[in-house]
Amino acid sequence: MTERPIEAGFLALAEADADFARLLAEHGQPPVRRRDEGFASLLHIIVEQQVSIASAKAIWSRLAEGLGEVTPDRVREAGPQQLCAWGLSRPKARYAGLLADAVADGGLDFAALAGADDEDAIAQLTAVKGIGRWTAEIYLLAALQRPDVWPAADIALMTAAQALKGLPARPKPADMIPLAEPWRPHRAYAARLLWHYYRVLRGRPTAL
Repeated sequence: MTERPIEAGFLALAEADADFARLLAEHGQPPVRRRDEGFASLLHIIVEQQVSIASAKAIWSRLAEGLGEVTPDRVREAGPQQLCAWGLSRPKARYAGLLADAVADGGLDFAALAGADDEDAIAQLTAVKGIGRWTAEIYLLAALQRPDVWPAADIALMTAAQALKGLPARPKPADMIPLAEPWRPHRAYAARLLWHYYRVLRGRPTAL
């Protein structure tokens, strides 16, 4: 298999920051992990909020199997009690219903999101109850492939940034904003590399 060329965003980071250059040289670029645009991906990110990777995977598997097809109509038909039976917490079951309502009623338009700038898209997403800034940023980064999105409140990113930069303590979300300023306009690439590094730190596989 031919090794894929290093993405331009990673090369730009390596030129701008010696620590990223070292990280890229030692561990390579992250695998490509892209989510589809739309309702199912956004709901999947909500499911992943504040739970372990293994728990999120198990819950999503039961939910997707139960729904058959992950659509707003199927979620509305299932109702909160059934969503909870498939593993969602009560708040997340409610958020899933509110998201389904917003999409079905036209309050959230995925085509419009794709054409909006980052902050406007985040504002449209976070107008739906249950979608915080982190969820919106992950959707923009993973589904819309925006190059400069920076989920500053992500714990894995904070942990990896501490290790990469040799910081005495894990940075807080407010600290992550100025830390990432030199990485503009490639902060999403920085996030991808730091997630990659986090897996290395935790001894987890880094390839697909």
